[in-house]
Amino acid sequence: MSFKDLPIMPDKKKGVLLFYPYVSKKSAKNIKKKLSGRWLGQGPMVDKFENNFRKKFAKNYSVIATGSGTDSLHLAYILAGLKRGDEVITTIFTCTATNIPMLYMNLNIKFADVDINTMNISVKSIKKLITKKTKAIVVVHYGGLPCDMGEIQAIAKKNKIVVIEDAAHALGAKYNNKPVGSLCDFSTFSFQAIKHFTTGDGGMLTIKNKSLAEKAKRIRWFGIDRKKKQQGIWKNDVFEVGYKYQMTDIAATMGCDSLNEFNKIINHRRKIYYTYLNELSKNKKVKCIHDEDKKKLHGAWLFTILVNNKDYLQKKLRDHYIETNQVHFRNDRYSIFKKFVKGKKFPNMDYLENRYLVLPLHHKVSIKDVKYICKLINKYAK
Repeated sequence: MSFKDLPIMPDKKKGVLLFYPYVSKKSAKNIKKKLSGRWLGQGPMVDKFENNFRKKFAKNYSVIATGSGTDSLHLAYILAGLKRGDEVITTIFTCTATNIPMLYMNLNIKFADVDINTMNISVKSIKKLITKKTKAIVVVHYGGLPCDMGEIQAIAKKNKIVVIEDAAHALGAKYNNKPVGSLCDFSTFSFQAIKHFTTGDGGMLTIKNKSLAEKAKRIRWFGIDRKKKQQGIWKNDVFEVGYKYQMTDIAATMGCDSLNEFNKIINHRRKIYYTYLNELSKNKKVKCIHDEDKKKLHGAWLFTILVNNKDYLQKKLRDHYIETNQVHFRNDRYSIFKKFVKGKKFPNMDYLENRYLVLPLHHKVSIKDVKYICKLINKYAK
């Protein structure tokens, strides 16, 4: 099946789109007010968004808002003290944004295979990759399903290495009743267009070691101490390389509005998620990517199934105006990562590569939609 067979589905009333941005209805009015005020770039709304996010997801952590989830990841890698040549274990299956910042820093990427049942990073694979040169483990909670954090943190503690969470999928997820964002040394989130809610684009970084917060704020803004600069002190030294990774007050306004509505957002998404699970899990031709581990509360960003006739099923669903896709792709297939995967094997990823399919899950999807989609899947899955 070629790309021409499945063009991007038009935004029409007929059919169900794979993704749809969540923007609070209050944001149009609030942004209009913001546009007539003093602060458009990084200002008091960014501080407010950070504070509100910290209270909800990362108590006792420092929280830094950024221009994107990728910005947050790069900051996390810098703050973790990673240096050129350091070995970092990461998952083979993720958005390239997880791993591209490692290329900025000339890190030695060690790709781990995935767990065949959850599509999260494989603990067994991590153990095989640990060496004396390993400085960090980067985990991605695929679709919103928490990784096996107890085992991963035990490995990290034993080997005295840092754990960094790419939690772009996992806003609202929990492990052992603790919110993702308050589990590890560093956690990063994304507010890109198709996430739980969007700020146009944006990210958040949570930091366990609060002494790193001021450094994070400097690096976020060219290495400049903004507080001193705003106090009118002209002569401020810049002694570390920084970036333009700040969030704007316009984005933060959107973030505050949606954050106030997050319980409604996540409750609807979980209803959709568990309707899929209930409707499809009885079909022996369909495997749902899920984990019954009671320590894990799913963030319900993606619902993913495995079928043997993925291309055929995707085409039949599109014939009925249901948009599906694979969303993420194994990173070892990209040229930029070739030198890190020569001679390496990823048997679980090989098995999953042509079987997984992501179904629509967002605020515009109804329970009726889900049951219709499941009816089609149960009919056409082979």
